[in-house]
Amino acid sequence: MTSRAASCPNCGAPLVYRWSSSVQTVCEYCRSIVVRTDVDMKKVGQVADLPYDGSPIQLSTEGRYGDKGFVVAGRILYQYDQGTWNEWRIVLDGGIDGWLSDAQNALAVSFLTSGLEIPTLAQASLGRSFVWNGTPFTVVSRTLAHYAGVEGELPFEYWDKTEVTFVDLRSEGADFATIDYSDETPALYIGKAVDFDTVRLRNVRTFEGW
Repeated sequence: MTSRAASCPNCGAPLVYRWSSSVQTVCEYCRSIVVRTDVDMKKVGQVADLPYDGSPIQLSTEGRYGDKGFVVAGRILYQYDQGTWNEWRIVLDGGIDGWLSDAQNALAVSFLTSGLEIPTLAQASLGRSFVWNGTPFTVVSRTLAHYAGVEGELPFEYWDKTEVTFVDLRSEGADFATIDYSDETPALYIGKAVDFDTVRLRNVRTFEGW
């Protein structure tokens, strides 16, 4: 972790980037979306109030994946026909970035994968199979989602999306993959389905009745 202090270009409040790989953050005071470059900080947008979300995960939630600990650094929130889901950016020991997907408490940890052939959206039809790193994956869902907001630190600039299409794939085991078609060049993330006990989450939100 390499902290870097700065000031919000909109309101002047202090900003702290806790991780050197972070590019974007949200000012806790004025909700400005701030992107840092090699030269300066710039406000690129504003976060509206995020819709209600029942996830117990929050910024600074900690857990473990395999033999590495992680901390939640940021999130992207989406809405779709079944409700909302979160893509939590996690930073693992050693500074590795990953993503903890949380859709109605169904969890999966995945990592951006490069160097593999990614199908176009038209090619990734339901039931179609692809083999990556020797593991066959089958398309199980195609989801049109609406970007609903961001918070915390992200490793890239991401704030002006509207509708985004995701394709989820499964293997015979717990292996999981998702293709993000929100940019011109799609991004492939590969990982595994997990549960709360496996990732040993702590510093989580609690709700009345728990």
